[in-house]
Amino acid sequence: MRYTLVSFPSLNNMIFFIILFLSCVTTKINLCFSCVPSSLKTLPIDGHFNFQQVEHAAKDFGNRYSFLPLAVLYPKSVSDVATTVKHIWRLGGGSELRVAARGHGHSLQGQAQVHRGVVINMESLQGPKMQVHAGNLSYVDVSGGELWINILRESLKHGLAPKSWTDYLHLTVGGTLSNAGISGQAFRHGPQISNVYQLQVVTGKGEVVNCSEKQNSDLFYSVLGGLGQFGIITRARISLEPAPLMVKWIRVLYTDFTTFARDQEKLISGESAFDYVEGFVIINRTGVLNNWRSSFSPQDPVQASQFKSDGRTLFCLELAKYFNPEEMALVNQEIKSSLSQLNHIPSTLFTSQVPYIEFLDRVHISEIKLRSRGLWEVPHPWLNLLIPRSKILSFAQQVFGNILTDTSSGPILIYPLNKSKWDNRTSVVTPEEDVFYLVAFLSSAVPSSTASDGLEQVLIRNQRILDFCEIAGLGVKQYLPHYSTQAEWKSHFGSHWEAFIQRKSAYDPLAILAPGQRIFQKPVAYS
Repeated sequence: MRYTLVSFPSLNNMIFFIILFLSCVTTKINLCFSCVPSSLKTLPIDGHFNFQQVEHAAKDFGNRYSFLPLAVLYPKSVSDVATTVKHIWRLGGGSELRVAARGHGHSLQGQAQVHRGVVINMESLQGPKMQVHAGNLSYVDVSGGELWINILRESLKHGLAPKSWTDYLHLTVGGTLSNAGISGQAFRHGPQISNVYQLQVVTGKGEVVNCSEKQNSDLFYSVLGGLGQFGIITRARISLEPAPLMVKWIRVLYTDFTTFARDQEKLISGESAFDYVEGFVIINRTGVLNNWRSSFSPQDPVQASQFKSDGRTLFCLELAKYFNPEEMALVNQEIKSSLSQLNHIPSTLFTSQVPYIEFLDRVHISEIKLRSRGLWEVPHPWLNLLIPRSKILSFAQQVFGNILTDTSSGPILIYPLNKSKWDNRTSVVTPEEDVFYLVAFLSSAVPSSTASDGLEQVLIRNQRILDFCEIAGLGVKQYLPHYSTQAEWKSHFGSHWEAFIQRKSAYDPLAILAPGQRIFQKPVAYS
């Protein structure tokens, strides 16, 4: 038997070479990252990069995730956006440098953030001034970084306004169009992505492309509801309609969910007298009607004062009718006729009359109050679900008053939508039924609390709701979706997954864009 002796010097040499090799690899990686700022600094752009003050770009409305970027780009032109993306595209997938477009910072789970990448501050994007075009086909051309509240103010100067909204208007055009953009008008006009005529997009290759239903249509529909995966929206042409001056704002209550849902569905079918239909859930809240008196007037003050909400699960139907002052008598008659066909609790009828802009910007008023009390910049573990009409009763019975025993953490919105108003060529995913419901749990959490209002407890409740939906096979889809694995994303898109992959490989094959969505962590191959 022979033995091979290895001397310690030989072993030491081996260890030395291994260490040397690893240090070379590490040095190469560090050099790669260290050269990135230099290459960005040399780009011929009109705006500028900031490599020091980047902490704000690692925060969002959700207040739960924080990913520090390498740099923040403040573009002055679309060319700045394209030049930056094209530069990163040319670096190749090995650079691991990624790009996130940030609007007003209202993302919930870090979707507009990117670790050691470049955040593009879309609100600084300058370009052609907002232009309103009145006529038979009225529209407004706007920057992708423009806020909807500014579009409303400018279009109202021409007696016009966009058709479809979100409940909160201090969001950017590019942000809402990358998701869908829905509110109580969507039953009639569809989401905001159904009211766009044209887009200008910077793809993941740095190409600037104009697209519409008839020009580069595949990119157009890919980007709408595409979660930022196929391109950065730098400009949009939004459909407009004549704007009213005033709004009749109405609230009524129900104790029975089936009756509440039946009335909501009646209101969104056919020619509804109302222009806005939403609803929300109230669980175990004290003095609900008294709280409304600051903004609404009861039809019957005596009966309203005797109504008790303590310990009950109630469903509020919220309606709005747009009108001009000269139409007041006719509008009142239409409202009275429509309400007579509903089955709400008569004593809970409350009404208000407000200017159109005040109604649309109503959430901002709440924001100002919450900011003054230091309650705005807290974690917002929101959960938004799209639920098939055939499953909404099962969902309500299990969740309202069971999984959820109060609504102290924040409002719960619930209202039906017509699928016929959604274009199935876009990237957004909805349930496969003609009518489906949005149920939005808009919770605010107290980070340090261990009670029911604490972040951990809210997240546990959210997961219980999701687990129930999965076990019961409700066919629910998340709106503003967020998942940790590609398998979960594949399940979310279902039969649309292959088309999603194909579009990604065409417009952003290196997966440079929107890494915060965590759909693609590496370049996409599709054959």
